[in-house]
Amino acid sequence: MSLELFINILLSITVTATPLIFAAIGELVVEKAGVLNLGVEGMMIMGAVSGFVVEHHFGISFLSFFTAICVGMLVASIFGVLTQFLRANQVASGLALTLFGLGAAALWGQKYTGFTVNKIQNLDIPLLGDIPLIGKLIFGYDLLVYIAIFMVVATGWFLTKTRQGLILRAIGDNHDAAHALGHKVVLYRFMAILFGGAMAGIGGAYLSLVQTPLWVENMTAGRGWIALALVVFASWLPMRVIWGALIFGTFIVFQLQSQGFGIKIYPQYLAMLPYIMTIVVLVVISYRAIKGKGAKIAVPRCLGKAFNPSS
Repeated sequence: MSLELFINILLSITVTATPLIFAAIGELVVEKAGVLNLGVEGMMIMGAVSGFVVEHHFGISFLSFFTAICVGMLVASIFGVLTQFLRANQVASGLALTLFGLGAAALWGQKYTGFTVNKIQNLDIPLLGDIPLIGKLIFGYDLLVYIAIFMVVATGWFLTKTRQGLILRAIGDNHDAAHALGHKVVLYRFMAILFGGAMAGIGGAYLSLVQTPLWVENMTAGRGWIALALVVFASWLPMRVIWGALIFGTFIVFQLQSQGFGIKIYPQYLAMLPYIMTIVVLVVISYRAIKGKGAKIAVPRCLGKAFNPSS
């Protein structure tokens, strides 16, 4: 394998991991608030189709991503209203949201199938980008890659260093106690849900505008479910999302490139690898926590539990 090919593979892994980082960090905040939203796939595909349609008609990348964020938040608000105000079951509502998103995106994008748009170009940083090897690996990406990393860092700071972040975590750990202290549980959770929708929307738009600048039905191909698994993989710790996304991205790239390298493995086995890895890592982390050799898994104790202020 040549050095240039190796660098290109690393670049592909990072690009593949970027939409997973966006979607996973949004879902992590949602779950930190004690809400389990299984509709990430639906929000991602709606962000993908809305961003592509706007880019196809107007060719303004900022407007395309902004539209994807708004659509992701709009779809997430449906889940928020159902679960936080109407107190519908979170699992059922999330699954319904995914089915709704997949169907609505297929209908909306039907006449755009196979169309392409101009790919967003990588940043051209003078001098830094020309550094041998390191320049291309660190400074050879588009702006959204750096925004994804920034969002992870910002989310970690928000959850650990700000009053609102600490309240959000407290709500996820014990919403009844937080409510007794006067915190607005429903409001915090609804805002977290909207943030999760925004991140899923931009992650979906990244798929259709950067990673694969075209529209095809079901182009998310289960990445929303991978993002959900990635939150568990990261043990609900923001900084681990990046490393987990890179590992998952490696498996996805390997799945796509294996035939080119002459590796004969059934694609179904390759698709299983990220989830098998998640199970293995969780077993190891749980074992180390039980033995006192590692940190406890930071799973919110009220995750998936409905909040009833009158109880």
